Amino acid sequence: MTGAGFKFDNTYLQLPEIFYTKILPAPVPKPELVILNTPLATELGLDFSNTSLDKQAELFSGNQMPETAEPFAQAYAGHQFGHFTMLGDGRAIAWGEHITPTDKRFDLQFKGSGPTPYSRGGDGRAALGPMLREYIISEAMQALNIPTTRSLAVVNHGEQVYRDTSLPGAILTRVARSHIRVGTFQFAALKEDKETIQALLDYTIKRHYPEIKEEQNKALFLLKAVIEKQAELVTHWMRVGFIHGVMNTDNMALSGETIDYGPCAFMDTYDPGTVFSSIDHGGRYAYANQPAIAQWNLARLAETLLPLLDDDPDKAKVLAEEAIHSFGAIYKEKSLSMLRAKVGLIEEQPEDEKLITDLLDWMQQTDSDYTNTFKDLTNNLPPSGERYDSDTFKDWHARWQTRVAVNTQPLEASLDLMRANNPVVIPRNHKVEQALEAANSGDLQPFKDLIAALQEPYKNNPDLKPYQSPPKPDEKVCQTFCGT
Repeated sequence: MTGAGFKFDNTYLQLPEIFYTKILPAPVPKPELVILNTPLATELGLDFSNTSLDKQAELFSGNQMPETAEPFAQAYAGHQFGHFTMLGDGRAIAWGEHITPTDKRFDLQFKGSGPTPYSRGGDGRAALGPMLREYIISEAMQALNIPTTRSLAVVNHGEQVYRDTSLPGAILTRVARSHIRVGTFQFAALKEDKETIQALLDYTIKRHYPEIKEEQNKALFLLKAVIEKQAELVTHWMRVGFIHGVMNTDNMALSGETIDYGPCAFMDTYDPGTVFSSIDHGGRYAYANQPAIAQWNLARLAETLLPLLDDDPDKAKVLAEEAIHSFGAIYKEKSLSMLRAKVGLIEEQPEDEKLITDLLDWMQQTDSDYTNTFKDLTNNLPPSGERYDSDTFKDWHARWQTRVAVNTQPLEASLDLMRANNPVVIPRNHKVEQALEAANSGDLQPFKDLIAALQEPYKNNPDLKPYQSPPKPDEKVCQTFCGT
């Protein structure tokens, strides 16, 4: 398999051995390639054009691995729905770190490749539906210009997995800038060994934040850098109506990428309290709660860095608290800037926040579709339809036009700004579920059609109409599942 262009340099294995366990994927009987992300493979400098489909299936099932791969499962801990627990890669095994022709470093990782020492009694396997869901959503996020892990391939492995019922089993190959999580630092802190935390800190800085390696207080600068990245990431999620669904500390990557597409979904009707995850009974990870949860998770990261922030525990605590408290102002500035862009406000004006809030309030009161409302505003003509005939909206629209006229740039500049920030198509839940149901029955065409429709989400065309409509009452998907 060396001819495909793999180039591994596995630096994670230079960390203390407590952070990982070397392990091979469990063999599977009849692997069959479901999809290969050829554009992503090309970006990674990989070429499978001379590799048969059978050999590709052997590779992406883990039956046959590149010679320089050094597979391992990672150890980490984490707060799941606020409760701390020991975790680790229960069904994931990293191949190692692949270096691209442009000298970028990416983890390649299997999901669903069999049990590991961290499986906690699980079978280490995954079903086809959740793996295709991750493929759809992660590639949609990439097209939406949102930092994300990617999906390189999915294979059927020839066996059934048993959840509530028997389902076709599959393995996903994920691509990530790394899998270092807040939970990785929590795991390191459990050892109560300053050198262990320092080793992880130095490694993370070298891998993701080399610009701060000369700073005197590296721990503080790392914390501030991660706060900035996470504020930016959550702002992007809010911009497109994305709900992660399981914002546990083990699902917050220090690279600033969106990671772990379990019970995630995109909001149809605008409602800040929207929850899709079947296990989020209290709404902890609701759409509107995501910024606060990000800050909560970052506070857990800060706790792990206390021994490195200052030798004086009191001073360390003050530094950590100041950094964490800065998240609110950083996020608010990014969020307001994002919302201004969504409605084409180029310069800041005092009334902007109320103008935007009034629109969102009207959307919530009228059960308006989040994506389509903003899309409708990007047209040269006023939005039409029964919902837009209300006096409340007409009044808001007049105020908005007056405000846009204040911009120092022409109207077309405002519309261009809006079109660059408001997608015309998202992976709507009901369309995703339809594609997954068909795939479970052996029909991959709806999946492939959906992937194609999501490739250019800021470019409107008539072919997208079937993917732009909100679900009919009988099509609504109210719950999504982790798929573990």
